[in-house]
Amino acid sequence: MSITQQYLLDTYRASRHGEAAPPAPGSHDWEVARELRDYRQFRAVVAGHPAHGRIRGALRRWLHGQRRHPAH
Repeated sequence: MSITQQYLLDTYRASRHGEAAPPAPGSHDWEVARELRDYRQFRAVVAGHPAHGRIRGALRRWLHGQRRHPAH
């Protein structure tokens, strides 16, 4: 059964029982992506790394052959 078929079945059952319809598939994808980003930033800060620009900085160092400067 596909996600769409399951959603339609759940919507039908909810309407038969007088309950609210479930959220459509994919309606919360952006929220999940934001929460994942926030969690990764939190973990970076806890580990003592910069929270922003980590990937871009790593690519810059890799492309230009620069070494990472030690923290003061």
